[in-house]
Order: sequence, then structure tokens, then C-alpha cells
Amino acid sequence: MSIIDKLFGGHDKPRDTPAKPDGPMQKVLDELASLGGQPIETLTPAEARRQPTPTDAVNALLRKAGKEPKSDDLGVKATDIIIPGAAGQIQARIYKPHDHSEDKLHPVVVYFHGGGFVIADLDVYDGGPRGVSKMADAIVVSVHYRQAPEHHFPAAHDDALAAYRWVLDNAQSFNGDPQKVAVMGESAGGNLAIGVSMMARDAGLPAPVHQVLVYPVAGVDMNTESYVENAAAKPLNKPMMQWFVKHIFENEGDAQDPRVNIVENADLTGLPSSTVICAEIDPLRSEGELLAERLEQAGVEVRHKTFHGSTHEFFGMAMVVPDAAAAQTFAAHELKRAFGTAILPI
Repeated sequence: MSIIDKLFGGHDKPRDTPAKPDGPMQKVLDELASLGGQPIETLTPAEARRQPTPTDAVNALLRKAGKEPKSDDLGVKATDIIIPGAAGQIQARIYKPHDHSEDKLHPVVVYFHGGGFVIADLDVYDGGPRGVSKMADAIVVSVHYRQAPEHHFPAAHDDALAAYRWVLDNAQSFNGDPQKVAVMGESAGGNLAIGVSMMARDAGLPAPVHQVLVYPVAGVDMNTESYVENAAAKPLNKPMMQWFVKHIFENEGDAQDPRVNIVENADLTGLPSSTVICAEIDPLRSEGELLAERLEQAGVEVRHKTFHGSTHEFFGMAMVVPDAAAAQTFAAHELKRAFGTAILPI
């Protein structure tokens, strides 16, 4: 048995009856199933990147309801740009509320998408950054990064830090405030967001003013309570996570890097205030909840919510899943508190 198998494998215990998705969440899962995707763990990375996504399911539901997915942009303008990564150019997308004044600087959120460090892109993860831009009244810079297996760990982390540096240096060029820069990410992107906070601290860079970690990858134990409960869940399950891991690392020992096994090996002292959002029906729930505890133990101010009846990937589904709208509202409120832009009751 390899080190990877020992770290990420093991045998599941008998599961109790798993939690059930609520009605709106189940509609998305049913629509996703109808699109005919194949199990990711049976595919090559190139094939996996062509599979239908939860975003495709959301868009299909919107069309069935007589809405064009792009017809309601939430009053947010998106502009695609190219920025320098750690080893070449990477894609990024700047989201700005239409009513933003151009004669003052606005807070900025650097946003990292999910996909297990292997699949997905800025289009698959459009709903989250677009909603946060609107609700937090902030500029969001959503950043792509090099993916495995073409680029093994820590390529994505190196690109994430390079993107953060670029935003600090260039925020004013797009009316962003370099003194009010937060980091945020979903799943693998949540891992990159807290990774940027740790790397910035260790490199002596200005710290993010806040970090929002949405169902983050934060550990290596695939026998946690939520992995056992959700071993066969959709749209993320244990076989998929094992498949991602197989492609991420060139050296098995890298799985213990503190940027990967955060809950066990990372120094979390001195990190910015944090918002941690988890989904009940998600293998990553336990490590996300443990991360919130570890941050609090390290003296970090933490706000945490687990959304029941929701699955992994729900955050960007605000147009069709009420819990996603609630989660985006929660994240936006915590960002505005950190930015000092929240309207407080009299």
C-alpha cells in the first residue's frame, strides 16, 4: 500500500442514512444527472474537463424557467484579462458592479475557483464571484491557475500567490483599494485562499484583510465522519477525491505539506479574520468544520456556518438554490465587516 493509499484510502465504516438534499438542491442534482455525465473517477483529466458541470445544470433549469442564464448579470460587469502567474500568463476575470463610482477606490476580493486542482475554470465558477461582487459591493478578481496532472503541486499555489501579488501591485489600475484586499475560494480554491494567507504571512507581504473559505480542501483524512456519510454523494464523493489526489502530487510526501494537510500541519497563527462555509452533504464538511476550530484555537476571529440540505458546489447556485443566496449574503456581510463598509444598525 502506498503512502497516498494510507493517507487517502482506507475502508468506510457502515453508514447511517445519509442526509437528503432539500427540494431546490435536489432539482439541480436531478438536472445534472439528466445531462449524462460519466463518473469523473473513470475518466482521463482531459475527458473529465469536458463533462457536464453543476453550472450546466443550473443554466438548464434557468432556461426551462424561461430565463437566459446570461440575461440577468446581477448588475455586474465581467472583463477577462491576462495576468502574470508564477511561470507564465494566467487567465483572470474582473467583476465590478455597474454602479461603482470610478472616482474612488473599492475593496477587492481575489477569488480562486474549485475543481480538485485538476478540472473546472472561470466559467464553471462564475456564479460565486458574480454574486459576491454584487452583494459585497466589491471588485472580485477571479483567478485561474495551472492544473494537475500537467502541473503538479505546488504549481496552483505558486500561481495563486503570484495573482495575489499582482492584485496588491495593480489594484488601483482597476479602481481597487490595495489596502482592502481579501481572499476567497471554493473547494480547492478555498485551499488556495488560505494558502495565500499563510504564504503572504511567511513572505512578509501585506496580509489579506479577510478570508472566505467555502467548503475548503483542508486535510488528507478520507475516513472522517463526512467522508463516511457522503462516500457516494453527488456532485462530489470519495472516489472523485481519490482520483483528484492521484493526479495532484508528483511526490507522495507532498500530501503532508502544510498547504495541503492544513488541519494537522499548518501554523494558523497570525492569519486574517475568517469566514468558513460548509455544506452538509459533502465529504469535505468535517475538515472544513475542523479548520474553523483550528483557526479559532490559533486566535483567529472566525465565523462559520454549515448549510443543511445542501451539497458541495452549492455556493454559486443562488439563482435556483435559496441556501446559496443565503450563503453568498453571509459571505458578503462578513467581507463588508472586514472592509469597514457594512452599514451598522443605529
